[in-house]
Amino acid sequence: MLRINDFQTMKKEGKPIAMVTAYDYPSAKMAEAADVDMILVGDSLGMVVLGYESTVQVTLDDMLHHAKAVKRGAKDTYIVVDMPFMSCHASLESAVNNAARLFRESGANALKIEGGTENILELTERLTNGGIPVIIHLGLMPQSVNVYGGYKVQGRSEEAAARILREALEAEKSGAVGLLLECIPEPLANEITGKVSIPTIGIGSGRGCDGQVLVYHDLLKYGVDRLAKFAKGYADLNNIASEAIGTYVEQVKSGMFPDDEHVFLK
Repeated sequence: MLRINDFQTMKKEGKPIAMVTAYDYPSAKMAEAADVDMILVGDSLGMVVLGYESTVQVTLDDMLHHAKAVKRGAKDTYIVVDMPFMSCHASLESAVNNAARLFRESGANALKIEGGTENILELTERLTNGGIPVIIHLGLMPQSVNVYGGYKVQGRSEEAAARILREALEAEKSGAVGLLLECIPEPLANEITGKVSIPTIGIGSGRGCDGQVLVYHDLLKYGVDRLAKFAKGYADLNNIASEAIGTYVEQVKSGMFPDDEHVFLK
């Protein structure tokens, strides 16, 4: 299994980091078999697995349930788990307790937390001092989509770009072991990547990040109707699965299945 120092070495040597999300045992098992460097158990599971409209409905228990399954499927891969909506904002004490529970019970290697505000930075420092590695998520933060008024590229104005850069630098100072940069302009992501010593993982943030992450269901076109501009489908399981299930239904109705090969004759 790769460790955080390995990812730092990859950054220094210019070797890209490949990360993919996974949400259950089979997806984690396949991701590990494909030799991904990191797996993210993202709260995006709310939309692609549970059918919610956003990540806001995802609970700490949801994250634990899915993270445990991923850990069972990918025992030898570095696993990062999302802190879900509002699990870090009631108070510092409750945030630390939530993070400790998620880290301890899931078997994760690190936690990912959205935001670079003062309270998140303080939490990051507390968790780091307590032995929990933290990756900070900046740019478009899906848990705040209702504040943004939709899924929009962040950091386009000079003021917004300066804020995100400042948050990235402060995140590193607070002890974060990595940054996830979502939907920010490529030049801004390049600048951040060049100014921090910790790895940056991009999603919709261009080619200059130290690594990339895609959602499992997007890259396989599995149960998703359309892809975001930054996502690339490497297979089309929607069609493959629909055709296979349709063939099964036809064979059951026509009496072709089960046949002699698929029954016990004695």
